[in-house]
Amino acid sequence: MTSNPIDISQARMAAVREAADTLRSAAPFEPRVLVILGSGLEDVVEGMEIEGVLPFQDVPGIPAATVPGHMGRFVFGRAGGVPVLAMQGRMHQYEGYTADQVVLPVRAARLMGCTTFVVTNACGGVVPALFPGDLLLITDHMNLMGTNPLIGRNLEDLGTRFPPMATAYTPALQDLARKTAAELGIPLAEGVYAGVLGPSFETPAEVRALRLSGADVVGMSTVPEVIAAVHAGMDVLGFSLVTNVAAGIGHGHEEVLAASAAAAPTLARLVAGILTRL
Repeated sequence: MTSNPIDISQARMAAVREAADTLRSAAPFEPRVLVILGSGLEDVVEGMEIEGVLPFQDVPGIPAATVPGHMGRFVFGRAGGVPVLAMQGRMHQYEGYTADQVVLPVRAARLMGCTTFVVTNACGGVVPALFPGDLLLITDHMNLMGTNPLIGRNLEDLGTRFPPMATAYTPALQDLARKTAAELGIPLAEGVYAGVLGPSFETPAEVRALRLSGADVVGMSTVPEVIAAVHAGMDVLGFSLVTNVAAGIGHGHEEVLAASAAAAPTLARLVAGILTRL
């Protein structure tokens, strides 16, 4: 007996509820903000008042992290009094996970009460003006992953069938990020993030194509999570940390982690400053 689309959508939504219930049972408070920390950026939580942790694998449907630089745990903490659910690491489709699995934490956080989503990533610079260590405010993205977490029967309990993406990255939060960065004296570039499937780094020809298409940075995450968050009605703020020049000579994941570690304190100050102003 084969499942019909309704059966499948009910099972998908049941998985989200189960993950949300598990997180809720471990949470010392109801979080308002979900923060996802990319490769090497886990120390961003150091400035928070941590009240609890939960490994990914303790939540149904969420496997242990496999990528170096991803600790793989949820952290419950407060930043300036704001209750935050932070993810130290994430899942990627290049690890063999489906888009549904990748965005499961975002959907579960929404059911828990999170209305704001702050997403970060390590990325490659596409335009010549960006260098390793630069922070970039994501103003838009391009989905070049060949898939979408909304494929399949719509999860009506989360959002509409055709969510508009024109303002996926909430303008008011972008303004807050610009103001906070200026107050803290943190240089902040702005641009478009191109999401690709990976895990191979880009070829020179691919980088030229990305540049011509309007991308400023490129990475292997974030886009599915943002789509799921917008679908679920969350406000979104995104940051990229440039860790390498795309198609540069001799870079690899080790270099990405090193660059992330060096710039993570700056990103931590910026994110903490924004959270305390929400």
